[in-house]
Amino acid sequence: MKLIAIDLDGTLLSSNGTISEGNVKAIKSAQEEGHVVAISSGRSLHDTREIMRRADITCPIITGNGAKSYHAEEYIHNLYFSDQVLNSMMDVLIDSGLYFEIYTKDGILVEENGREQLEQEIRDLGEDDPSWAEKVVEIQYQQHGLQYVPQYTDIDFAGKQVYKLFVMSFQKDELDKLRDHIAERTDISITTSGRQKLEIGHPKASKGHALELIADYFSVPLENTVAIGDNFNDLSMFEKAGISIAMGNAEVEVKQRCTYVTGDHVEDGVAEGFRKYILNS
Repeated sequence: MKLIAIDLDGTLLSSNGTISEGNVKAIKSAQEEGHVVAISSGRSLHDTREIMRRADITCPIITGNGAKSYHAEEYIHNLYFSDQVLNSMMDVLIDSGLYFEIYTKDGILVEENGREQLEQEIRDLGEDDPSWAEKVVEIQYQQHGLQYVPQYTDIDFAGKQVYKLFVMSFQKDELDKLRDHIAERTDISITTSGRQKLEIGHPKASKGHALELIADYFSVPLENTVAIGDNFNDLSMFEKAGISIAMGNAEVEVKQRCTYVTGDHVEDGVAEGFRKYILNS
C-alpha cells in the first residue's frame, strides 16, 4: 500500500479549477488497488472539501499548506496561530498595505475592497496583455467559503483558529520587502505557491510534516509515500516522500528536486504519473 499526496493548483486541477475525468479515474483506480490517496493543498478546508465533493472523490485532506489534516469528519492534526502571534502578524500585514486573506476554522475572511486593490495593482503594471494577472486574481476569488468583511480591524478573532495568512501582490518589491521583514521570525512558517504570493502559517505547518503525520495515521512507511506537485510549497513533502513527481508545468527548482517529471496539469499529468510510476496496471 502506498500513500499518494497530490497538490491541487497547477497539479490536479485543470485550468478551469476542476478535476478532469482522467485524473478522477486515476485516483479511483489507485484507491481500488488499496492505495491511500490524499489531497495536499494550500487551499482552505472548506474550499478543498467542495472541490472533492464536485469530483465525487472521498479521501483524506491536507490543507493550509499542512496546517490541518482531515479524514472521516475528524482532524488528524490541527495547527493555528496563538493570539499573540496572530495579533503581531496582523499589525505587520496591515502596515504593509498589501492585500491579504485570513484563513479561519469557519472560512476565509476577505476585505470587501480587496479585489479592487488587486485590480489597481494590475493596472499599475502597465502591461499590454495583463490577462495572466487577471487570471491569478480570478482563481483566488473562485474559492469556496469566502466571507467578505468591511475591514479586518473590526473582527474579534477569539476562537476563530486562524491557521493561515495569505498575501498576494503584483508589486514584487513590496512583497520581497515583507518577506525580508518577517524572514527571521521563528514563530511562523513562510512558503509560497506562486511568485505573487506569500503564505504564512504556524511554525510547524508544512506539507512535509503533514505527510509524515498522515503516513503514521495510516501506518504507511515514508518510503512507500508519493508526493505530486508543482510549486515551492510542495518541496517539503518532496523531501519526505519516497517518490516525488513534479508536473511538466512545475517551477524549474521543483523539477530539479524530484524523482520523476510527468505531464502538464492541463493534460492530465497526474493521471500520466499514476500510470507510469504508481498503478500496477
